[in-house]
Amino acid sequence: MKIIKLVPCLLLFISGRIFAQDQANITISLNNKIGDMYPFWAWFGHDEPNYTYMKDGRKLLSELATLSPVPVRMRVHNLLTTGDGTAALKWGSTNAYTEDASGKPIYNWHLVDSIFDTYIKLGMKPYAQIGFMPEALSTHPKPYRHYWKPGDNYDDVYTGWAYPPKDYNKWEELIYQWVKHCVQRYGQTEVESWYWEVWNEPNIGYWKGTMKEFFKLYDYAAHGVKRALPTAHVGGPEVAGGSSPGGMKFLNAFINHCIADTNYATGKIGSPIDVISFHAKGQPTLINGRVRMNMAPQIRDIREGFKIVASYPETKNTPIVIGESDPEGCAACGMATNPSNAYRNGTMYSSYTAASIAREYQLADSLGINFMGSVSWSFEFENQPWFYGFRDLATNGVDKPVLNVFRMLGMMKGKRLKVTGDQMYSLKTVADSSIRGNNTDIGALAAADKKEMTVLLWNYHDDDLHDAGKTVKIKIGHLPPTFVKLTQYRIDDEHSNAYEVWKKMGSPQKPTATQIKELEKAEQLQQFGKQVTLQAKSGLAGATVLLPRQGVALLKFSW
Repeated sequence: MKIIKLVPCLLLFISGRIFAQDQANITISLNNKIGDMYPFWAWFGHDEPNYTYMKDGRKLLSELATLSPVPVRMRVHNLLTTGDGTAALKWGSTNAYTEDASGKPIYNWHLVDSIFDTYIKLGMKPYAQIGFMPEALSTHPKPYRHYWKPGDNYDDVYTGWAYPPKDYNKWEELIYQWVKHCVQRYGQTEVESWYWEVWNEPNIGYWKGTMKEFFKLYDYAAHGVKRALPTAHVGGPEVAGGSSPGGMKFLNAFINHCIADTNYATGKIGSPIDVISFHAKGQPTLINGRVRMNMAPQIRDIREGFKIVASYPETKNTPIVIGESDPEGCAACGMATNPSNAYRNGTMYSSYTAASIAREYQLADSLGINFMGSVSWSFEFENQPWFYGFRDLATNGVDKPVLNVFRMLGMMKGKRLKVTGDQMYSLKTVADSSIRGNNTDIGALAAADKKEMTVLLWNYHDDDLHDAGKTVKIKIGHLPPTFVKLTQYRIDDEHSNAYEVWKKMGSPQKPTATQIKELEKAEQLQQFGKQVTLQAKSGLAGATVLLPRQGVALLKFSW
């Protein structure tokens, strides 16, 4: 075993040549703990609930379940939508509610159970979305099923399922029966650990009623939840655009309604609000044929949503979930029809995800809110072309590089540590103008447990350009004076990257069984180089890494 002795001025070079004139410096101290390494990122979601129990859906869910130190939470649309369970882009159904000829409700939990059963068997939990409107209850039921495809007008998806109920008492009874059924099937203790949330983005086309009609929908739904299980957790409103004028107006009005208005269902003042949710999206564009990301709108959405919740004494400690937190808005819009989404297959999605998640921790710390979850609205699309450019975590059962960022995060535990970086963009700069300067964003997220320290390192920039990267010099203070093992994991063009391997194969749309095995090997998080052992002297150690642009690394120190 190779042992390298370290003194304060000596660093371990674990990758590449050193270019002193182009170096970034990161400093971390084990003595400067700033909070828990809580995995708010272990939340995922998608439009199409029926993918859950299909072959590639089950495979991906099993991988998500194993990467997180806590139960992963899943949020899906269309859990109450009427239909035969056929899966399609931005569509799904369970047929949970129909009526007979006399208008008597018929409840059918078979497909909803198939979805929730899949989660529970894997040790996951639903972030159970109450929506959308069953056809028999809709005030405007026709047309109901849409047949949207990439390139179509997005408004085509808003059909009969988006309208208010014609009978709010039947709506409340539906929710009561659903929650009651879940308690009977999974047990009270299990369902008490879930969160129920009402609808999706009611401030845009997903809701065809007024704001007050949504509050009425919410009151009756929340009453149904609490009537079935008084200790259940329910909330909302999952508004789009946390920093948009419409989003901020809606979120404020919703909180005020829950605090002070007369409840439409009970006639009393106030409505249950156990979790508050809103959405945050970035906005990539195409500049001379090249993708340019824009993280600023996403960070501003989060910041303003956090501020609104914190501004009310009644909600300042209420758990917050960013119900969708993504680089842009349409997961099912592939890069063929939306070329600005071409970032999704390669490492740019990975580095953006690492850099943005670190800023979410910063925002929560700076505002002192109760940040519980951030949903990456990305899953998989069954039986679609290979690497079509959907915003997904896997394609045809093969993981994309971005999934390995979550595997890295899953290896981080304990307490988060303060990180100082001379080329890490400030939170204010990212919120104001994203990451557009001459330098890339060289940043880190660090955590320490009893005998381990992990450092997530990225080299990100909004412009989709690749180069050999920069030298990153990492100094770590107050390590115990002992032997320390250092292991590096890497996401770049040569590591943890099935997409680059697929391209080298000739981008086959019908890969052979042998090729698929090769892709499945390339999809996994890969170690970079060999593990080395070093000796910390005077409490100081460090490493120097040459990290390619849009690359991500995880350094694991153990002793």
